Amino acid sequence: MQWTVLVDNRTNDSALETEHGLSILLETEKHSILLDTGASDMLIRNAARLGKDLSRVEYVFISHGHNDHAGGLKHFMQINKKAKVIVSPDALSGKFYSKRRYLHSITTEWPDVLLSACEKIPQERLLPIEHSGSIGDDIFIIAHIPQTHPMPEGNQHLFIQDAQGQYVQDDFRHELALYTGGLLFTGCAHSGLENILAACPLPVNMVVGGFHLLDNHEGEAKLTEFSHRLTDAYPHTQFYTSHCTGDQVFAILQGVMGNKIHPFSCGTTIYNMTDNIRLVPLLEEAERGEFYSIDRKGDA
Repeated sequence: MQWTVLVDNRTNDSALETEHGLSILLETEKHSILLDTGASDMLIRNAARLGKDLSRVEYVFISHGHNDHAGGLKHFMQINKKAKVIVSPDALSGKFYSKRRYLHSITTEWPDVLLSACEKIPQERLLPIEHSGSIGDDIFIIAHIPQTHPMPEGNQHLFIQDAQGQYVQDDFRHELALYTGGLLFTGCAHSGLENILAACPLPVNMVVGGFHLLDNHEGEAKLTEFSHRLTDAYPHTQFYTSHCTGDQVFAILQGVMGNKIHPFSCGTTIYNMTDNIRLVPLLEEAERGEFYSIDRKGDA
């Protein structure tokens, strides 16, 4: 298994472009999975510079409805005619806004909207996820993440527009997380990293994604306590973050977590050295809890 960052806010390689967005190409023995698509067609240009063939991608996982994670999907689908899109229906139907600094839309312009009423996109390419479940025997999607642990304070700026046109606080029912082979992808972790980890029923060796911990929000004391809780609860897990994790925040986290937490940027490639760990392909029915098979009509 290996993963390569195609789009991020940061880079150490001057040949690669950056934007406020996230896209990671995950390659396993069985699959090529695009984890989010950034905000534009930048993922295509950066992938070419990194020698990555996006036409081989089988699944596109969209973590939530914000355009910095799904804005590149319409461009990707122009060059890849087979990949199935894993997304929450709430992401497709939602109208999302940020009031940080000023009110502005962060709603994704979906490819032909990707709704069931649209005939332009074959519906076999759409995997709408309404409940946690499995795709095949090795990809697990976590939906409707229970919010029992603290939520990121940066969420205070984020809203959805209801049927009456009113702006209401986003509850992130449209957010999904993906797990495969010991790796947990969090997208932006708007639901809270601890909540996502608690909702994952399988052993996590590596967490990858943004943590939505913005500078000048949580405060050093809260971040320090958060770091201690992570290291205590997940002593064997490595954490990789960037995008919506602030530079000051990362410094505080690393001060506690040390070499358990790492930054990434455009062009970062990580080889997962836990490939020799064999996970049970599909949990027994009694052990799966809310997980069920998403496979249908040969979709996976």
